[in-house]
Amino acid sequence: MAPSSTDPDIDAPQSSSKSSQPSSLQNGTDAEKNAASATPTPEDTRGYPSGIARILILGPVTLTYFLFFLDLAVVSTAAPAITSEFNSLIDVGWYGGAYQLGSSAFQPLTGKIFRYFSIKWSFLAFFFIFEIGSLICGAAQSSPMFIVGRAIAGAGSSGISNGALTIISAVLPPREQARFMGVNMGLGQLGLALGPIVGGLFTQYVSWRWCFYINLPVGGVVGILLLLFRIPEPESKPPAREVLGTAIKSLDLPGFMLISPAAVMFLLGLQYGGNQFAWDSSVVIGLLVGAAALFILFLFWERRQGDEAMVPFAMLKHRIIWSAAGNMFFLMASVLVADFYLAIYFQAVHDNSPLMSGVHMLPTTLGLVLFTMISGTMIEVFGYYLPWVVTGSALAAVGYGLLSLLSPTTTVANWIGYQVLYGVGGGCTAAGAYIAIQNLVPAPQIPTAMSILIFCQNMGGAVSLVAANAIFSNTLRSQLQQRIAEIGVSPDVIVNSGARSVREFVSGSQLAAVLEAYSKSVDTVMYLGIAVSVAAFAFAWGLGWKDIRVERQLNAIQLQGSDADNGESPPAKRE
Repeated sequence: MAPSSTDPDIDAPQSSSKSSQPSSLQNGTDAEKNAASATPTPEDTRGYPSGIARILILGPVTLTYFLFFLDLAVVSTAAPAITSEFNSLIDVGWYGGAYQLGSSAFQPLTGKIFRYFSIKWSFLAFFFIFEIGSLICGAAQSSPMFIVGRAIAGAGSSGISNGALTIISAVLPPREQARFMGVNMGLGQLGLALGPIVGGLFTQYVSWRWCFYINLPVGGVVGILLLLFRIPEPESKPPAREVLGTAIKSLDLPGFMLISPAAVMFLLGLQYGGNQFAWDSSVVIGLLVGAAALFILFLFWERRQGDEAMVPFAMLKHRIIWSAAGNMFFLMASVLVADFYLAIYFQAVHDNSPLMSGVHMLPTTLGLVLFTMISGTMIEVFGYYLPWVVTGSALAAVGYGLLSLLSPTTTVANWIGYQVLYGVGGGCTAAGAYIAIQNLVPAPQIPTAMSILIFCQNMGGAVSLVAANAIFSNTLRSQLQQRIAEIGVSPDVIVNSGARSVREFVSGSQLAAVLEAYSKSVDTVMYLGIAVSVAAFAFAWGLGWKDIRVERQLNAIQLQGSDADNGESPPAKRE
């Protein structure tokens, strides 16, 4: 990548090589761009898989990415039934949050794992953990057991998301990555789209447990296909035994042992606040203070480790990386808030079946799918991702503003229109940050950069779901308490009964008052959606106005020049 005058060097460990490049190369003039287009790049000579081999690698990888998002969204329409079976409405935030928590806790480590170990076997190991978590969820006999299963599945998903993006970088030449990234993200969004419908179908006609059992046979097919083909490595890697012998240093395990409990304590504090414990209780304050202290220690440790850190500070200083991470933190928050609480709105307020609530959410999810694919293709054609990310974030914020107007009497045309606007905005934003990282970061550093990006994305999802749950449950209790004379039933009875069981306790004017309370509570959660969408809009500007077609060509010239200066053979031969 050709650094701008305002950005720190992204490839700090190799700065000596880069400094040997002519200064004109780093200024990105028109002459350089012409030279870049005329110079052969490593992708022209590197032996990428082609034909059926490429399809049979990317097919299973894309399917796992689809399952990753499907498993995230399938809970939304199944959650009301699960809360009713386990009497656990106050845990609904953890049904999605635990999945995100497990993924966030292990995400920083995945960058190191994919950097030092075989991409193929690392990916399969994480996928196996994901399958084990799905099995536990399907067999759960209590809400805590279900939450544990979700956390284990999330831990497996941490390697699925990073591994899928790393494999795409290893299998496809850079000129094809943006288009396929849009398709891959679009299919991931299709998982979000089908998740509520699949969850509704299984919940209504079979059992909510099959929302998770279905991952097992599909996972078997994926595993068999990936076992048959070799996935190329972007660079040679040390023997696994050598890495394991120095695991504490090479994998930065002390850093992992600091960041993981910090994430757990932070999310537990958010979940307990206002539910099991008061916000000013010693438990909540202790968890939040402990999380902050461990996070500060983690930052000091990572700074001390330098280039060997799990999250190198040199990369965090780069504007595109931290902007992409911030953008994805708030984008995932935006997607999940709508996904979970629209399902509750339709099932509790409009008495939709799980299946019909999924159908009624299609305007959002289809907008996400279609415009994720469209934006990825258009970025590939025209080279610029910033207009899509900025415009999409703005549209999502407006869409959430309209969704905050939902009520028991909102017309069909209105709630469809609100969802379409939000869905189109979310879809336009979905792929931009990933494409920026894939095209502007040197290939060996992509797993680490992606781990930073996906860690922030998953933390955003986890924090937003736990925060949304706290907002929803506290607001619902308050709204029910305000109407207790009209309802005649204790707020605790309504809250603990689950979203699908409201009509078993009240009817007539009592029911109307409860539904109004539910609707107001969902509206309050949508205010959180507005806030996170505006934050995603703010971070989007840091991605910069860059043409990825030129940037990756300049990156290729720098890579060739660095190899020549160091007396090394070109990447294609080194492979």
